[in-house]
Amino acid sequence: MCGIVGYIGNRDAVPLLIQGLKRLEYRGYDSAGVSVQVDGKLDVRRAVGKIVELEKQMGDHPPRGTVGIAHTRWATHGAPTEPNAHPHATEDCDIVLVHNGIIENAGTLRKKLIELGHTFTSETDTEVVVHLIEEVWHEGDPLEIAVRDALQQVEGAYGLAIQSVRDPEKIVVARRGSPLLLGIGDEGELFVASDVAAILAHTRQVIYLDDGEMAVLGRGGYRTLSFEGEELDKDIKRVSWDLGAIEKGGHDHFMLKEIFEQPESLANVMRGRLLREDGTVKFGGLNLTDEELLAFDRIVICACGTSWHSALIGEYVIEDLAGIPVDVEYASEFRYRKPIVNRRTLMLVISQSGETADTLAAMREAKLRGASVLGIVNVVGSTIARESDGGVYLHAGPEIGVASTKAFTAQVMALVMFALRMARMKERISAEEGGPIIDELLALPDKVARVLELDPMVRNLARTYKDATNALYLGRGFNFPTALEGALKLKEISYIHAEGLPAAEMKHGPIALIDANMPVVVVAPQDAIYSKVLSNIQEVRARGGRVIAVTTEGQNGDLADLVDTLIPVPPTLDMLTPILCSVPLQLLAYHIAVMRGCDVDQPRNLAKSVTVE
Repeated sequence: MCGIVGYIGNRDAVPLLIQGLKRLEYRGYDSAGVSVQVDGKLDVRRAVGKIVELEKQMGDHPPRGTVGIAHTRWATHGAPTEPNAHPHATEDCDIVLVHNGIIENAGTLRKKLIELGHTFTSETDTEVVVHLIEEVWHEGDPLEIAVRDALQQVEGAYGLAIQSVRDPEKIVVARRGSPLLLGIGDEGELFVASDVAAILAHTRQVIYLDDGEMAVLGRGGYRTLSFEGEELDKDIKRVSWDLGAIEKGGHDHFMLKEIFEQPESLANVMRGRLLREDGTVKFGGLNLTDEELLAFDRIVICACGTSWHSALIGEYVIEDLAGIPVDVEYASEFRYRKPIVNRRTLMLVISQSGETADTLAAMREAKLRGASVLGIVNVVGSTIARESDGGVYLHAGPEIGVASTKAFTAQVMALVMFALRMARMKERISAEEGGPIIDELLALPDKVARVLELDPMVRNLARTYKDATNALYLGRGFNFPTALEGALKLKEISYIHAEGLPAAEMKHGPIALIDANMPVVVVAPQDAIYSKVLSNIQEVRARGGRVIAVTTEGQNGDLADLVDTLIPVPPTLDMLTPILCSVPLQLLAYHIAVMRGCDVDQPRNLAKSVTVE
């Protein structure tokens, strides 16, 4: 959520800043603004709504300068209004900043600053920081000293970019808990961003800041510092993916593009990691020996949202294959309830972005209590990737659509592979038993491609149900989490209320909701508990419910007279059915949302990377 872009160089800053902001639109926002140094002054422009509103407001007279910062805001403190939009400035506009995160002691600081004579114009927590910098700045000090002194009084999470006419042609950035990176361009150009997508058109050379670090960008280059003022020598990383990966590629929406990329993204998760003859999996980045892995007697998986659903599937698969007890925790609840973890606990944390604030906090809490932590993330260089003891990169490519699709199935694939590795190490299965599992894993990309051929059929189905106001999603076993994920996809992009349940739990209350107006989506592949799901479908039909069944192709004759619509998927192992069954549910949510006129890639009130609690 929120986005930061900054530039210092020889080119006109505003077009570069606006371009960067547009690359960050997928993160979710409700206002935007820029600040550019022009003729010894800071020219600040802000607008509520999409970036196009900011462009309209500037019209033919944007500020013209070569040093600037910009921001897209997702409202936390204060409604989406122009006064609450970033950048925020001091009263005489000689210091300007943008901020991602939340200042937890903003109320206390605001009261103190008002008593000292400062006047506030917004409801935001952010504005206290710019006034605090002004208050502590001693004449003759450089900007970075004032920023450092101010931040000693600030509690909370922040990524900050600051500029001032008192110390011109300079940008100072600081990070604690909210991602920031530097981009090293050609001919002395320097960039700042909260996400590499914002600057990828101009450079692939980046420096990731860690918590408690600052950077100073000027005409003569850059310096990286600790909050204590110590000079740091940070490695420059090269971003491997190119600009084409964050373009729509001919699709109407990023979400649709990413749904159709799943055969490739699943293949990328497996590439170079499967050992067919040994019936096992190798991971290059776990940083734990086999002996250390075998010493863990319990696994805890922490995640949020869609990643939590993949974690639930992982729980089923790891316990089934490897026989290790697994607990799945909401990361947002984990650190507030005295969690029982220790050195014999292995924690897996799952986050597409690797920046999810709650998941990051849970990881740090677990490490403090002695647990070893492995991250399952998609974004290389992300905070979780850097702070975890080791982990697995998904290599799914950038996911721009707010509603996760290819990252979800990639997470499930990674968890299945991890379960297989643990099962082989514990000798729960032999190489001969592991081999066929690997064969089926390798067959999944082609099977997903076959499911994607059902897109026209699912689009027609969406026309039937686009005006529904409620929907129920049911599944059992490995596919109870699939039902949860299907319901989440529908509600987050189409705004139709949907609920996912274990199918048998329907009888304990929710069955009262079922009538002829409610679509009931049942995930019913031909697995070990298919007959039980069949009984649940009959219960729905007896109440007049309209049933859509996702089931195994060629093996569904007993369903034909029970359901209104069959969506066939290829056969596979029970534990792999969630990957195949989730794809038509993604398509159904997508097409319903499009037909309802919803903003599919940027649904209201949501953000791609949730970096605040």
